[in-house]
Amino acid sequence: ISILSRETNSFSFPPKLQNCKAPGLYLLFEYRAADNLSEEFAEAARQLKKEAPRIQFGKIDVTHQHDLRKEFNIREFPTVKFFVDGSREDPIDCKGVRQASVFITWVKRRTGPSTVLINSTDQAEAIINADDFVVIGFFKELHNDCVEVFCETARDVPEMPFGMTASEDVRANYGIQKNTLVVFKKVGVQNGTDVESFVSQTSVKIFDVPVENHILLFTPTNSETFNAIYENYKSAAVEFRGKIMFVLVDTNETRNGRVFEYFRIRDIDVPAVRILNLTSNAKYKMPAEEVTVENLKEFCQSYLNGKAKLHLSSEEIPEDWDKMPVKVLVGKNFNRIVFNKTTTVFVMFYAPWSYDCRKLLPIWDKLGEQYESRKDIIIAKIDVTANDILSVGLDRYPFFRLFPAGPGYQVRSSWGRTWRHRFLHTHTVFSLYAEEQKPIKCS
Repeated sequence: ISILSRETNSFSFPPKLQNCKAPGLYLLFEYRAADNLSEEFAEAARQLKKEAPRIQFGKIDVTHQHDLRKEFNIREFPTVKFFVDGSREDPIDCKGVRQASVFITWVKRRTGPSTVLINSTDQAEAIINADDFVVIGFFKELHNDCVEVFCETARDVPEMPFGMTASEDVRANYGIQKNTLVVFKKVGVQNGTDVESFVSQTSVKIFDVPVENHILLFTPTNSETFNAIYENYKSAAVEFRGKIMFVLVDTNETRNGRVFEYFRIRDIDVPAVRILNLTSNAKYKMPAEEVTVENLKEFCQSYLNGKAKLHLSSEEIPEDWDKMPVKVLVGKNFNRIVFNKTTTVFVMFYAPWSYDCRKLLPIWDKLGEQYESRKDIIIAKIDVTANDILSVGLDRYPFFRLFPAGPGYQVRSSWGRTWRHRFLHTHTVFSLYAEEQKPIKCS
């Protein structure tokens, strides 16, 4: 790996990279932000040295290189950028990649084919059986816009294997006649306590892609208006390729229940269109009710221009929200209660369907009883599946935040491996805080 620093002329590619127009992958970091990603990056470089010696790897400490930060619009660290053919113009961001094996796949897909061409049913079966998740595109022919989009997507999702085929025999074997994308998933025996972790692990592979803006169309695919709405949706998608990812959610599919719950979509709302920013978790609702090409384009452009209005859901404030030891918060009273100058508020963020949350709620009630007489302390809870709170970053349920009295400050807790350890750790730190009356950051 080439190490570039301030002493090497602020920032310049190694001579061999400039002269031979070879592609290069560079890790840009701050000294204080360096982590094990650097080790994984180095391991990827070692493995690719033999397989693809033409590709150059480098690390740059940009702690004091403000011009470099500005040139490449670096806002977070560490950042990995891919410079095509040795040019510093328009580098490609390598987002969400943390492992050496994934770095290798990402680079290979950027410098060579991004998918495996499947020519037989035996080859298809071998690919499907080799991994837990496999994406295969079934096409009538391999030279059209659909295939191009499919290959572009494969480049950006190195965590999952991609294959494609135009073989009539392969398509017939899976009963596919039209251009279709299929995600093959190995299904094991899942019990109630494993579902959340299983969903969490797989959702990362599906949603951890560079396009942070997702638009979702909620509609039943068997409705009389579906074909017309879907054609409008596809037509609008072409204009925003690479800027917004278009997603279709079939409201007749019961397995999509968690998605409906997250976006607060009811049967009477469909067809409905929402935009989700994966970085901020901010949601936006399309103002127009009719799903036309014009309305979709106007909504998307308004969002990209920063003019779309946030869509924040909230339950109504219960009449008895403050009558019990644990106070009930909703979106409409959250900021008023937790951000104040005189009261410290300790909040449990829960989901009613979560097994861990249901187990913890009775214990949380006991904690509320313990501090019920304290006028300067509030123990509270909020259902985050029914209320949007932008001031708090979401975490895996249940999670906790401590809001000390004073300005808008919150203490975020870090946990061990089990929910029991999470709660005991949180309870201990809060007890210390309550007794000593000074903020203690959990670690």
